[in-house]
Parts: sequence; C-alpha cells; structure tokens
Amino acid sequence: MKKALIPILIIAVVGIFVYTKAVGVYNMFVQNEETINGQWAEVETQYQRRADLIPNLVNTVKGYADFEQETLTGVIEARSKATSINLNADNLTPENIAQFQQAQDQLSGALSRLLVTVERYPDLKANQNFLELQAQLEGTENRIAVARRNFNQSVQSYNSNLRTFPNNIFAGWYGFERKGYFEAAQGAETAPSVQF
Repeated sequence: MKKALIPILIIAVVGIFVYTKAVGVYNMFVQNEETINGQWAEVETQYQRRADLIPNLVNTVKGYADFEQETLTGVIEARSKATSINLNADNLTPENIAQFQQAQDQLSGALSRLLVTVERYPDLKANQNFLELQAQLEGTENRIAVARRNFNQSVQSYNSNLRTFPNNIFAGWYGFERKGYFEAAQGAETAPSVQF
C-alpha cells in the first residue's frame, strides 16, 4: 500500500508545481501586456496632442498670404494620414507598429519642412502665437520620444520573458506573441548636412 502511494504523491507534487508555474507565467504575461497597453496609450496620447496642435499652427501660418501653400498642404495631408491609422493595443505586431510609425514619420517630415520654410518669414517668426505653438510642438516631440522609449522598454521586458525557458512553452499554450518596437526612421543613422 505504501509503495503505491509514493508514485501518486510524486505525480501530485509535479502536477501542483506545473499548475503553479503555469498560473504564475500566465499572470506575469497578463501584467506585462497591461503595462504595454498603458505605455501604448501614452504614446497615442502624445501623438494626438501633436495632431491637435497642428491645425492651430497651420492656421497661424496661413495668415501670411504669401506663404507656400504646397508646404501647408503637405502638413495637412500628412496629419490626415497619420490620424487615420488606428492601432489597437491588442494588435501591436512589428508590421503594424512599422505602418503606424511610417505615417507618423511622414508627419514629422512635413512639420520639419514647415518649420524650415518659416525661417524665410521674419514677421511670422516674431508672431507670439507662432512662437508659443512652436514651443508646444517642440515639447510634444520630446514627450513623444519619452513615451516611445518607455513603450520600447516595456516591450523589451515582455519579449524577453516570452522567449525565455520555460516561459516560452507556457506562452505558446496561452497564445502570447511577440510585440513590435518603435524603430528609428529610415535615414536616421545619417547626420543631416548643415550648410551656411
């Protein structure tokens, strides 16, 4: 009777261990995903703040009749495209992140062209509304960079946990998948040339 009890106890202990580990890993992944979702919401908030500032900036610049319409149109179109891409926190695949990032990078480029063009308009550069909007836009760009960095740190932690043994076994059972990162824009490795 005692010999039959030993294998049953061993099986029970192993079963309890596996169950406890499986539950712990599942809960860890759920917590990590919620952290990523929170960080993603912060990224979206900062991009929305930038999108909200752009119409005010464009309207301020529009007041200068001889300002290049092509530049303004480019900003408006890039903003429209960037705000049309809605990425759900449950679908943060590398491909979806890249698509979202590409639209945001196009908007950043259009804004850069606008701000460079403004240099030719001394009256506009001295306009108080423009200066305030430009300062808010610069602050927002900094907030975006911080939000993206925090998001990438959360994704890195999640992906590392996902790929380590034995978590990778449990992750496969539960259907947890790798999340995408924000990456540097194409050409970011090349320093811009400045000519005087």
